[in-house]
Amino acid sequence: MSKDEDRDRTSWGTAPLVEDWEIFGDLAERRGTSLFLGRFTMTEIQAVLDKKGFFKEARKLGLWPLVFDLDSSAYPLQRLRIFYERPDPDQIIIDLKLRERPFDPAGLPGFPPGRLRALALEWLTLQNPRSAFSDARGGLPGQQRPGLGMSRRIMDVFVFLGKRARADALLAFPAYYHNAVLFSRFFRFVRPEKEGEIAAIRRTFAHMSIRQLAWIVHLGCLRTSTGAVYEWRSEEQFLPLRRDLRGWFESRAYRERVREAAAKASFRVDWEAVEARMQSD
Repeated sequence: MSKDEDRDRTSWGTAPLVEDWEIFGDLAERRGTSLFLGRFTMTEIQAVLDKKGFFKEARKLGLWPLVFDLDSSAYPLQRLRIFYERPDPDQIIIDLKLRERPFDPAGLPGFPPGRLRALALEWLTLQNPRSAFSDARGGLPGQQRPGLGMSRRIMDVFVFLGKRARADALLAFPAYYHNAVLFSRFFRFVRPEKEGEIAAIRRTFAHMSIRQLAWIVHLGCLRTSTGAVYEWRSEEQFLPLRRDLRGWFESRAYRERVREAAAKASFRVDWEAVEARMQSD
């Protein structure tokens, strides 16, 4: 996801991303690894993308025609790729790895008892293969091409499909620090201490661009209060698809633990290390 996609901040207090109206008919529940999530045909997935405006925006970017590829060889883990013009790695627009998996909130107040069903976004790339980074402005860690600027539209699709699949929540596993920041428009870390950690970093370096800070973290140039290198470790981010599952994240206990963690955390940039990394490159 690109920095530009970080502009439109949203709150969990707003209306759901997707209402419970029908996009087309009643999607019959079918099982089989040739179907997305074992339920949806590519025609149905394309109908949802069309209704959510993805096709319209893709045409505006000159990303047409589109080619779809679904790999279910590791089912229930599935990989959905959408290409521009032809199924070539250099032409990827969306690269998604997703699976259904249980989530056990045992020990967390505010959650109903029992295991939940979640759609886990284990990998997500959104990029424009027709665009390239300039010398003046490069990409974020892990980025090969600039982003699409359509993260909210894509998230609407995930929410809709998750509800249709009767999942209780979406889970994200941000591979990089900046992924966690960008996903935070929609998700919260299950562990409030992790949420507070991210909040502390963003508060301390509010004057920096997300790109600059992302590279500082990625290159091991961010230090904790003890002087140790801050290493990014991914944890689960949670987006409830049922209203009753928001309780933990909206509770006073969760908010207070986030504030306490953020207040205790302290970070600084090792500028000598930054300069050394730049010279070595």
